[in-house]
Amino acid sequence: MSSPVTAEQLAEPLYEAPAAPAPESGRPPYAAALLSRLGPDEPGYQSRLGGALADAERLLRACTRDASDPRVRALTGHLAATGGKRMRPLLVLLAAEFGDPGSEGVARAAVVTELVHLASLYHDDVVDRAATRHGAPTANALWGNRVAAMGGNWLLARAARLSADLVPEALALNSLTANRIVAGQMRELTGPGPGEDALAHYVRVTAGKTAALLAMSLGVGAWQARASRAVADTLVEYGEQLGIAFQIADDLLDLLSPEASSGKEQGRDLLVGVPSLPVLLAREGTDPCDAELRELLAAGPAAGAGWHRRVLDLFSVSPATVRARALMHQRLARARTALATLPPLPARHTLDALCDFVALRTG
Repeated sequence: MSSPVTAEQLAEPLYEAPAAPAPESGRPPYAAALLSRLGPDEPGYQSRLGGALADAERLLRACTRDASDPRVRALTGHLAATGGKRMRPLLVLLAAEFGDPGSEGVARAAVVTELVHLASLYHDDVVDRAATRHGAPTANALWGNRVAAMGGNWLLARAARLSADLVPEALALNSLTANRIVAGQMRELTGPGPGEDALAHYVRVTAGKTAALLAMSLGVGAWQARASRAVADTLVEYGEQLGIAFQIADDLLDLLSPEASSGKEQGRDLLVGVPSLPVLLAREGTDPCDAELRELLAAGPAAGAGWHRRVLDLFSVSPATVRARALMHQRLARARTALATLPPLPARHTLDALCDFVALRTG
């Protein structure tokens, strides 16, 4: 097996959000580049996974454009055409390596996870009133909220149709995950219940909205490839911990990364009132920096034109940011602990390197 990926390699720029829909090369550039960087150069491993990614991409594009009405095709294929990361299909294919990766339906399982993910993005953009994603206009910005929400529903229905032929365990996990995602979205919208700790509520929301789908991707891939129950359960646990760490990393990037690097408006969560982890930690912090942050966060954007920039500047030096990064590393450590029980395959090496990648995204 090749040597571990270095921090310098992981820190190199990997992805720039396209200003327009990506060309249909048949291979998702982000996932392929990520695999090439994180995966060992084992004979056949890179080519097998790269070919499987290309197959899944072709099927995804076909599934998002098979509506008879051209207007519906434009809507449902919009986000798929903007060249998303395809992280979830990649996780399905990596998990399949622990069974028989050539099993029937593995590519379908990969596409199901991405369809569910794309549907959640359509819905999230409506709720957040987001104008761009991956550097391109969102569906709601182009067609309005009601049409965009129906586009997300169409993608969920397409995922359900495609998943009907998966093995029973994968189908059951898919159904459970759909329920968890909706519950997570509802918890986020309604906020903590009476007496509920805000940080505990954050973890529950993140487990439903983000971690559940990553865990599903790994579990469905393992089940569809006929891996053992022990392996499938271990990969699901890894996905749960990686997903929470991934969301914390996104929270940090929202505050610390300029739009040119992330493809998203810096501080967007602040503007729409999403209580990210650094915000929650700042609200309970004792540092003078956090005290000013609490005042500004309580006032909101109505405080004035310089509010947004001042809040971002404070978070760049706030102990709350340091604490959030430490909690992210705790989750990544739990993910690595789960991985340690798996066979030492090239896919395990890639999943372990993915933990490094998540950590280094935030600097």
